[in-house]
Amino acid sequence: MDELVARSLAKWPNVPAVYGWLALDRRGNWRIKGQRISNAALREFIARNYECDAQGRWFFQNGPQRVYVSLAYTPLVVHYDADRLFDQCGRPFGCDTIYQDDEGSVLIAAGGRIALLDDRELARFADQAEPLARITRSEVPLRFGFVPEPKP
Repeated sequence: MDELVARSLAKWPNVPAVYGWLALDRRGNWRIKGQRISNAALREFIARNYECDAQGRWFFQNGPQRVYVSLAYTPLVVHYDADRLFDQCGRPFGCDTIYQDDEGSVLIAAGGRIALLDDRELARFADQAEPLARITRSEVPLRFGFVPEPKP
């Protein structure tokens, strides 16, 4: 979390949270009211201050205000850079288990977290001889402890 954000939280601890304003799409793009955020500085600020609360609701801490994120699928979306995985925030992401869901999406689990593989990376798995572990989309949030559509 940015130092400025931490200071503002201490100064104004009771600012109401925001819901339904910020979203994460299936390719790891941040969206405000449906519009993709194109400003790189804003995307980086969101990424540095993106966290999860004890109830599994992911949020962006915008100064003293918590902005809960509506998830198109998972709270993290990963892509490959060479042979390493990174999430939409630019953080390295490990790989414990690779799943394929009932819709054909590939998900990667590591350290108790789950990430959707960006669909532009699916070709890596098209000719894989080993079958991927199976999971249904409906079981992903409960199994990995996140809330796709946070509510007050």
